[in-house]
Amino acid sequence: MIHPNIVNAEDSKDYSRIAKAIAFIQKNHLKQPDLATVAQQIGLSESHFQRLFSQWAGISPKRFLQYLTVEYAKAKISETKSLLDLTLDVGLSSPGRLHDLFVKLEAVSPGEFKTGRAGLQIRYGIHETLFGKSLLATTPRGICNLFFCDDTDEQNPAEILRTSWKNAEIIPDSQTTQPLHAQIFHPSTVNLRQPLTLLVKGTNFQIQVWRALLQVPFGGMTTYQNIAQLIQHPTAVRAVGNAVGKNPISYIIPCHRVIRESGELGGYHWGLARKAAILGWEASQRI
Repeated sequence: MIHPNIVNAEDSKDYSRIAKAIAFIQKNHLKQPDLATVAQQIGLSESHFQRLFSQWAGISPKRFLQYLTVEYAKAKISETKSLLDLTLDVGLSSPGRLHDLFVKLEAVSPGEFKTGRAGLQIRYGIHETLFGKSLLATTPRGICNLFFCDDTDEQNPAEILRTSWKNAEIIPDSQTTQPLHAQIFHPSTVNLRQPLTLLVKGTNFQIQVWRALLQVPFGGMTTYQNIAQLIQHPTAVRAVGNAVGKNPISYIIPCHRVIRESGELGGYHWGLARKAAILGWEASQRI
């Protein structure tokens, strides 16, 4: 398995190959392509692909794909729902685990929302992860954005931040964001795991949805309907889906863990192959 301290540009390139393989398998799942066919699609020998994938995920491609089946997803939906129901009954947050993050969510006030946070300093950095490049942005009050970005992205990352925070001062500063990046993606390497504070702006409904997503545990899966029930708006499934899609802090607020009741993955702002990669990788870490 890749050591979390040495995720670099080459590893990100490996992820691109793996994501391409996952996308091919999903597109051709009815044909059940074998290992050699998948390897050929990404320009690698069968043995090289097997070795690369096992290094990235810690398990074989065959075992990994078992975590992406509809049957597995449905079982995880049921298991996660039972866990969420239990924690609600006793008034607790979902249990902490090795890979779970300790997160506090803070919302900007209506006045701050209206002004676009004039005078706010946002420092950001681009970091390599096992799921491709990510932009992490933080303020003195907490992390305000985290999203995945590909080399083909046309919009400059700083411009994406300015779209959300029109009056803020945007400052490139990867030294500030690096410790946060390590805590988010490699918590087992951080000696002192401080709670992460998130600064978000959104409607009251969106913030309710994002708070609910923080209850979904690492390796778990839930549905839009379950989230709607969790926030006591059982008929607002479509609105929940919209709020999930507008999540400004990917991975930490785990919108990737929300799938359809059928067991199909549904949508994901940063691509279905990436969503599948994250879900499969999380499941493999539960072993």
